[in-house]
Amino acid sequence: MDRLRVGVIGVGHLGQHHARIYSILPNTNLIAIQDLDKTRGRLIAKRYRVTFCEGLENLLSQVDAVSVAVPTSAHYPVVKTCLEAGLHVLVEKPITSTIEEGHDLVRLAKDRQVILQVGHIERFNPVVEVARSYIDKPGFLECHRLGPFQPRGTDVDVVLDLMIHDLDMVLSFNLGLVQQVEAVGMPVFTENIDIANARIEFSQGCVANLTASRVSTGRLRKLRVFQPDCYLSVDYQAREAIIHQRVGDPDHESTIRTQSLRGEDDEPLRRELLAFVKAAKNGTESPVPGEQGVASLELAHRVLEAIRVSGRLARRPASRTMSS
Repeated sequence: MDRLRVGVIGVGHLGQHHARIYSILPNTNLIAIQDLDKTRGRLIAKRYRVTFCEGLENLLSQVDAVSVAVPTSAHYPVVKTCLEAGLHVLVEKPITSTIEEGHDLVRLAKDRQVILQVGHIERFNPVVEVARSYIDKPGFLECHRLGPFQPRGTDVDVVLDLMIHDLDMVLSFNLGLVQQVEAVGMPVFTENIDIANARIEFSQGCVANLTASRVSTGRLRKLRVFQPDCYLSVDYQAREAIIHQRVGDPDHESTIRTQSLRGEDDEPLRRELLAFVKAAKNGTESPVPGEQGVASLELAHRVLEAIRVSGRLARRPASRTMSS
């Protein structure tokens, strides 16, 4: 296979950037795109001089691999159709709405012997690659992911929309089994949970505290790691990190050394798509395979269940509107 023929399904806010990057990515040919919004689809297709397909079947017959960037509620049927056609698939997070659907897609990908990668983009943030080497047996993790309200993504709770990024990152640190999950959350502007906080205990002793909100006035995407003799703060947006380390003999005089860290100046989505193309072309394992996407989804559902059990969730009455 000389160049991977790719297509993009769903070219909204995020999917358009998949198309943009594929159009200039090495060893890749962007062939076609598909979107239910025909006006939008034709606009993006014209921008990158590729074919717009009105039907999904027309696209599948022309490509080797696809990015799926449709709303979460449509992930399962669209990805299943693509896998059944023998295509490699990169699906945006979360892999599906339900755990059962996620497991089904993983099984199907194995049966068809194709790549199923989940778009947990923070894994590809250049600063994470640098900061990860400093993380060793953390005792406490703090994650904040806050943003202003916008309609996209609200077909699911904020736990599946935003917090799942941080759940995936926390799981990638291999902290052992999840021992306990406590959580609270509530709807604000939608029928779903718009703000949530979770406390997760792991078998190796680490505790992770995560907050996600899509009803905040500003944007914040940070990870803080506390471990013996070290405190690390990672700013995903700035792609920068600061590490504070104790230097010297702890029984005598010691000092705190502060160091700034920064990864390569490369777009995380580009790194993610490069990894997907490499796995698809070489038949190697994806860095974020479907199994890991399901693991993050399972933990997200444990958080949602903990919110329900806590009794701290008050659903908006059906008759209530934002103007009332």
